[in-house]
Amino acid sequence: MYAASREALTQTRAALSSALGSVSAGAATAAAAQIGAELFSVVEILDEQRTLRSALSDTSTPGNVREGLAEQVFGGKVSAETLAVLKAAVGQDWSVTSDLLNSLVLVGRESLLKAAADQGQLDAVEDELFRLGRIVAGDPKLEQALSDRSVPAKRKRELLSKLLYGKVTAVAEALATQAVGRLKNSAPADAFDELSNLAAAQREAVVAKVRSSAPLSSEQSDRLTATLTRTYGKPVTVHVEVDPELLSGLVVRVGDEVIDGSGAGRLAALRKSLK
Repeated sequence: MYAASREALTQTRAALSSALGSVSAGAATAAAAQIGAELFSVVEILDEQRTLRSALSDTSTPGNVREGLAEQVFGGKVSAETLAVLKAAVGQDWSVTSDLLNSLVLVGRESLLKAAADQGQLDAVEDELFRLGRIVAGDPKLEQALSDRSVPAKRKRELLSKLLYGKVTAVAEALATQAVGRLKNSAPADAFDELSNLAAAQREAVVAKVRSSAPLSSEQSDRLTATLTRTYGKPVTVHVEVDPELLSGLVVRVGDEVIDGSGAGRLAALRKSLK
């Protein structure tokens, strides 16, 4: 994202903060959830209507004119708070049209996660999205169904919604189904991992993805979390996936850093040293 779009995103986030600050404290959580859901709906419409999205992102047109068009099209169809965020976004000069749409999605996600945080559900949402990614990655048929470009986005959303209904928080379901409908080149599991990481980022936590040869006990998990927290100097969320092929031990990945303490890793290092 170029500088113009980064600044535009900053201004759009500021508009979200202002919109949420304009409602009463008791209504802020519901407003955050509504803004997120409505921004997703707006993006869905813009994805389908090329002429409209081009007009709303055309930098040769004054920003106030673009804002007026947004109000003309979406006024009365979304809440006043959502409309304020949308007008702030289209009034900015974005480097490319895709930056506008992707940023509306991002701000929508952040608004939904704000609602989850207000309800004390942020940890649950993060964990649910991570586990969903692992489930999809381990089910080739489901992964194919969710990533098939010949299948309309609406049908993929409906499929995932049916699978998740009543099993995860409403915010996790909303985030996951929206992501499935806009998959580009990424695999569904990667998209869910990205959402899980975004949830962790909302509470300034580091995400450690752990592959273990056997399930970790609560005590082992707590010790690992404490060790990583000391190492990185900030809260660490540990997501564990059991992988018997490791033979023993575990592999920890934090960002681009990998700590391989597995039996399989030690064998591979031994083989390499003997060549």
